[in-house]
Amino acid sequence: MTEYERAHTMPAPPEHVFDQAADIGRMGEWLPGDLHVHAGEPPAVTVHEDRTDEDVSALFRARRDQMRLEWGTREQGGYTGWLQVAGIDGGASEVTVHLSFFDDSHDPGEQTVGDALDTSLRRLEDQVRLRVDNAAG
Repeated sequence: MTEYERAHTMPAPPEHVFDQAADIGRMGEWLPGDLHVHAGEPPAVTVHEDRTDEDVSALFRARRDQMRLEWGTREQGGYTGWLQVAGIDGGASEVTVHLSFFDDSHDPGEQTVGDALDTSLRRLEDQVRLRVDNAAG
């Protein structure tokens, strides 16, 4: 098993960050560009990965009371992940994303995953900033 984790500070309360991250219809705005999530019968989702051109059945759970998202493949058991939002001083939040790959064939490698996590967290921050700025304006 291979695990990866990244954390990033965002300039918004945890509720705003969590709501943005948990919105399945807007995940494409911050997830890696080659991943596309389509809602099914909750908690079921389908994830399309451009790299493999495959649709994969997955589970997605949003636990607002814990400010936590959890996901993973259903039948294959290839990977799981979670995103945790925690409030920090000054009305900001820290977002931590963790991925676990149980099958080496699903793991695109440390550099690729690290870059994707960093980019996704920056894109999520951009979306959170837009939402906060629009709410304030």
